[in-house]
Amino acid sequence: MYISHAILYFFIYAFLGWCLEVSYAAFRKRKFINRGLLSGVLCPVYGLAMVFMLVFFETLKGRLFFLFLGCFIVISVFEFATGTLLEKFFGRKCWDYTKYRDHIGTYVSVRFSLIWTVLAVLVIQLLHPLLESLMARMPMLAGRILALVLLVIFALDIVITVMTLCKMKIQNEMLLEIAKGLKKLSRGLDNAITKRVERRMEKVFPSLEDVEEERQRRREEKEAKKRIFAYGCGFYKLFWLFFLGAFLGDIIETIFCYATTGRLMSRSSVVYGPFSLVWGLGIAFFTLLLHRYQSKNDRYLFLLGTVLGGAYEYICSVFTELMFGTVFWDYSKIPFNLGGRINLLYCFFWGFAAVIWMKGLYPKLSKWIERVPIKAGKVISWMALAFMVFNVAMSGLALSRYTARHNGLMPENQVEAFIDEHFQDARMEQIYPNAIMR
Repeated sequence: MYISHAILYFFIYAFLGWCLEVSYAAFRKRKFINRGLLSGVLCPVYGLAMVFMLVFFETLKGRLFFLFLGCFIVISVFEFATGTLLEKFFGRKCWDYTKYRDHIGTYVSVRFSLIWTVLAVLVIQLLHPLLESLMARMPMLAGRILALVLLVIFALDIVITVMTLCKMKIQNEMLLEIAKGLKKLSRGLDNAITKRVERRMEKVFPSLEDVEEERQRRREEKEAKKRIFAYGCGFYKLFWLFFLGAFLGDIIETIFCYATTGRLMSRSSVVYGPFSLVWGLGIAFFTLLLHRYQSKNDRYLFLLGTVLGGAYEYICSVFTELMFGTVFWDYSKIPFNLGGRINLLYCFFWGFAAVIWMKGLYPKLSKWIERVPIKAGKVISWMALAFMVFNVAMSGLALSRYTARHNGLMPENQVEAFIDEHFQDARMEQIYPNAIMR
């Protein structure tokens, strides 16, 4: 799939998603309601989810059960992640499914996920082939220009929307201060007019005491951030969870492989050091999504970990194959596998890992990270980040040349010649013993 085509598909499906949301709202409310977060006629989460499924589920077309299962998981994860991130950054809930008995958290409802999944499968099987044939007839230059224009308009819409949300947040805080002042004035003067205003303001802000508690909590968090390194679940905390998770994940996989196969082999994702990026990114991402649910029961966390872990591992497998032309693991010999990319047993491992991580390891590790001195912690964090960025970049170059050499391509510049000299096939096969060329 060309990048320009992927961009156009994003806008097509984002528009169709907007139409679907507006139609549903109009049916329920009997009036037009713009359900999109942006000003334009787009619901980006639909576009992103559909393009994602088209790219990563290409091999599942025609296998309806697995396609349905994959779409259900992706749609649920996208909805959960989008709602969580929007609330985290803007302090606003764009939708809430807690009134439905089948809700998972706040942002996912099984009934709605099933509806979206059925529609997604129908689109992939029936509508998208038609769009592909139409897209193939479009001149490449015209497609690129159209994609660029739409991206510019979309970016402007995002900027305007973010500025508006930030402005509304400031205005809401000012209104809360005004409402609080009016309530104090009413208590002091016992004026009937002020009481009337107070009652009206209380309809807008039902509990000023709750608002004050929330403001006090934010002030305490702000003060704690000044005193504690990596407070909460912010950038520094997530980076160190990624770094330590990548290291521990590599060690765990190495021990597991030695115990089951009797072979001591590298399980690293990078050329320098024992780091498994799949584990590191997974731990950081899952922690960001699940840290608020760590008080839930073990079965809840196990189910979420199993589903999210399986989806995450499948996506990583497809992504690395698309990027580097290399398969880093193949489960085709293990029962209950899906295309050799994931299998049921390892999905259960993700579920157990989620419970162990959120209930046992994460709280303790979080406290240890927060004990690091602030200045030293920040300096070490940026040094570690620079090392990891360099490590990932070198690994990407080495893998690209490894694949190119396998296809008989000679180095075209000094950088590629340097890579060939320092990362020969023997070294790459030692670092990635299970890599399979495609």
